[in-house]
Amino acid sequence: MRKVLFAAILLAFSAPLIAQTINDESVIRMVQAGLSDDVIVATINSNPGKFDTSPDGLIALKQAGASNKVIAAIVAKGSSSQPAPGVMAAPPAPAPPPIPLPEGTQDLGVFYKLGDGGWLPVNWEVVIFESGGIVKHVATAGLIKQDLNGVIGGARSRLVVRTPARFILHVPDGVSPLDYRLVRLRVNGNNREFRSVTGGLAHESEGSVRDDVDFSTRDLGSSAYEVLVGSDLADGEYGFVAPVDAAAQRSSSGKIYTFAIVR
Repeated sequence: MRKVLFAAILLAFSAPLIAQTINDESVIRMVQAGLSDDVIVATINSNPGKFDTSPDGLIALKQAGASNKVIAAIVAKGSSSQPAPGVMAAPPAPAPPPIPLPEGTQDLGVFYKLGDGGWLPVNWEVVIFESGGIVKHVATAGLIKQDLNGVIGGARSRLVVRTPARFILHVPDGVSPLDYRLVRLRVNGNNREFRSVTGGLAHESEGSVRDDVDFSTRDLGSSAYEVLVGSDLADGEYGFVAPVDAAAQRSSSGKIYTFAIVR
């Protein structure tokens, strides 16, 4: 007789839940009907559910007589809703297409925004490196981080810009835009020179001249980054020093994308 009564109660509470989402109230009804924890947990796990798992919601369940085992099953289920049997879940929304790079900046390199809205490739020049200190460490992609003295032939850059000026750094895969250095070039006779210092109190105490210019970037996607050169920079010669890899270090040369600021 008890088995028949138990089966009738289980059927009475389970049948309506098969076709609907169960919630806190449904669980409380099963608890008050005297169903076992195993039956309640099985019902929670096998049906779509929407539960209040906030502290107040869990306290209300406990005060209504729900066991820790039942409450743990509700927390595990969370507030996610499972699709009803026979109903296919909607496919996830497709990822938005990548934003295309501005026309003319698809190649790797540095580009300057012209007044008419176009983008001009910035010519690079050869920079001869003289080590200004011991190697600090080797960064990702084999790039060397160290103090550098650089010398570029010629007293003037071919590109003249007015600030604020916008640039795009389109870098190789695996390279960060902050692996580049923006430096001010000091004209010395028929050459331009710079001193780039990786940092450290020792350099400051030695009174080293530092020609690095801080800059920030905005990610454009596809390994391209926009750089805004503000009006606070003084007139003069500047350049983006490309990251130095092991091969460039052995040959003591590299690339610098040069430009001059003239108001």
